[in-house]
Amino acid sequence: MTDLAQSAAHPQTWKLTLAYDGTDYSGWQVQPGEPTIQEELRQALGRVTGESPLPQGSGRTDAGVHALAQVASFALQAGIPPENLRLALNRTLPPSIRILEAKTVAATFHARHSAVAKTYEYRVFRGSICPPFLARYVHVCPWPMDLEALQRSARLFVGEHDFLSFAATDPDFANRNRELDETAPLPRGSVRTIFSSAWEERQDEAGDLLIYRVRGSGFLHHMVRNLVGTMLDVGRGYRPLAEIPEIIAARSRSAAGPTAPPQGLFLHSVEYEGQ
Repeated sequence: MTDLAQSAAHPQTWKLTLAYDGTDYSGWQVQPGEPTIQEELRQALGRVTGESPLPQGSGRTDAGVHALAQVASFALQAGIPPENLRLALNRTLPPSIRILEAKTVAATFHARHSAVAKTYEYRVFRGSICPPFLARYVHVCPWPMDLEALQRSARLFVGEHDFLSFAATDPDFANRNRELDETAPLPRGSVRTIFSSAWEERQDEAGDLLIYRVRGSGFLHHMVRNLVGTMLDVGRGYRPLAEIPEIIAARSRSAAGPTAPPQGLFLHSVEYEGQ
């Protein structure tokens, strides 16, 4: 145990906010023999504190998906000032993972269970030649795109809907959810509420980007990437806008469009009651 680790009378619950480049990782969740964000963070906590709790994330980002502000929670016996823990973790973590904030919270806090809303962002590059330094973080779509059709399709997802058509076909996913966290609740179906859903154009020195941002009560596995893949089909004229309500009603993954690639997706932020 390092000098930073001082004995505490009772375990403290910690909340970390972290950013990461997911390109070289097999997602958030620990997987045998694979590099993951969760495992890197667990090992870093072990090196700093002598304890190795399994950090619970607000969500399990997939392989290649990034985070601007992921949230993780865990308990530690070690009594460490929050800023010292943040600095120490950043010294030992790989440069692709940065701790933005560390703080102690109420024992009832859980990064996933306590979340009331999440926002995801998906970035699409519109130019014909994607700069090499940007390629890891965008989906390259140089073909003609009807931006008004994109916006109209995005608005159709706002509200409470059954999003089963946009969920990954993965019957084992619910079981995997509980493997590493026995307190995880049973699956609550495929109904989610989307609070906002919109595209915007952004121009900078890297080129023209289309940014899709969606804020909701929660998201199914691959849901955002499947929404994006379907909307891009509409924008390219591959399917009519009128099909969107029919796709939602179908409750079948085969009815929706392709899964957009992971590198354009970012977990933007996570919201909690009273925070």
